[in-house]
Amino acid sequence: MELNDNLLAGPPPTLLPDNLEAREMIEGGYKAADVAARFPAYSAAWAILADDYFANGHAVTSYAFARTGYHRGLDQLRRAGWKGHGPIPWEHEPNRGFLRCLNALARAAQAIGEKDEAERCSQFLRDSSPTAAEALTS
Repeated sequence: MELNDNLLAGPPPTLLPDNLEAREMIEGGYKAADVAARFPAYSAAWAILADDYFANGHAVTSYAFARTGYHRGLDQLRRAGWKGHGPIPWEHEPNRGFLRCLNALARAAQAIGEKDEAERCSQFLRDSSPTAAEALTS
């Protein structure tokens, strides 16, 4: 061990890999449902679906889409070396789909009366990326 190692430092930030084809489909105007069907692990497509359905008054459907994207994102985080805690920076574009799903899950859980889950998800978002929490909840 080096003398300069910080024993109090947390784990390094987790940076998810990009899915260029899925991202380009979204940016190119493809429907999020079509992108999610082709790339089910692409959390950004699930986040778009969750946001759209919530905005149209369908909290339960939004919850389902957000939960799917959240779980697919957790799978990717674990494959990227995440151990259940530590930063997931908003500044890294490929992380944003997962973080948006986490926020959407908190929002939809609150709307359907799942207050404990809403708070857990909100805290998870704040712990993972204060920048994301600020950007998504302001």
